[in-house]
Amino acid sequence: MNVKKKMAAVALTVITSLVLTACGQKPVTKVEDLVLKIGYTGSLCEAPVHMALEKGFFEKEGLKVDLIKLAPGTNFEAITAGKIDASFGLLASLIQPLSNGLPIKVTSGLHTGCDKLLVPSDSGIHSLTDLKGKRIGVPSMTSSPIIFTKRALADAGVGISEKNMEVEFAVFNASDLPLALKNGSIDAIAMNDPTAAVAQKEYGLTTLADSAATAPYKDQYCCSAYVSDNLAKEHPEIAAKYTRAMQQASAWIQKNQDETAKIQVEKKWVAGNVEFNAQVLKTYNYIPSVKGAYDAFGITAKQLQQVGMLGAAVDVDALHKNSFIKLENVQDSVK
Repeated sequence: MNVKKKMAAVALTVITSLVLTACGQKPVTKVEDLVLKIGYTGSLCEAPVHMALEKGFFEKEGLKVDLIKLAPGTNFEAITAGKIDASFGLLASLIQPLSNGLPIKVTSGLHTGCDKLLVPSDSGIHSLTDLKGKRIGVPSMTSSPIIFTKRALADAGVGISEKNMEVEFAVFNASDLPLALKNGSIDAIAMNDPTAAVAQKEYGLTTLADSAATAPYKDQYCCSAYVSDNLAKEHPEIAAKYTRAMQQASAWIQKNQDETAKIQVEKKWVAGNVEFNAQVLKTYNYIPSVKGAYDAFGITAKQLQQVGMLGAAVDVDALHKNSFIKLENVQDSVK
């Protein structure tokens, strides 16, 4: 009789499993078995991802992680398709996709800096207003560099709206921007670091605006940690662990830029010269802040709507609020 009962129990388990499979339900994964898939592209300022692994901050939080190398510009596609659960990105570049339904939640700001607007030193262009009637090269029409440039120009009184466009933007591959500037195809370039800093040094370019040094942008967070909506909803404790690890890594970088640059190059996270990369890292503020990201998002979103990069029908206040998640035991700032 006991044998029959055991066989019946086994049969019931198999049938239940088949029914669940047929209904499209996935087996429940234990939290301790979950492997967090983190997307990265290998950029210099992405250092918190690299150091969270190299210095053991993921391990300290008890996280099992799988870092997945992505082609630049494919993070959103990867997280929407479920290929990754979390990533790191430029806050300004998240706003428009979020308004269109990008399924993520921002969890913390990680650092300031990243974007530069550069001109040849002999161009005769000395201020943002001198760019009226000029052609500006950008890596894409939705990238962080063009968003930063439009914000800076608008604040300087230069028209950049559809009804009053006083400059022209032209798209080039990031690697071609300095050459296009040199041969006169464009009058200025907007780029991310470290390629911006490399171009500036190699071609002797002058900075018109730098999000790491120009007020008020230097105090506004540019890069943030974010997680998928699914992770935030189903495993908020894992999202919190990821965020704490990234915050701790950022705070560590703030005190150890030289070592960070050395590890990044030696471990092949990024290419370049250690000393030069360290100099660039030192221009950023790596003191992580949840509030810093939240405030910067609100300021930037409103400006994007004013210049037509965000639809007039978008409820900016609702977008602002809904794009963030407050996680348990995640501090606002870590030093």
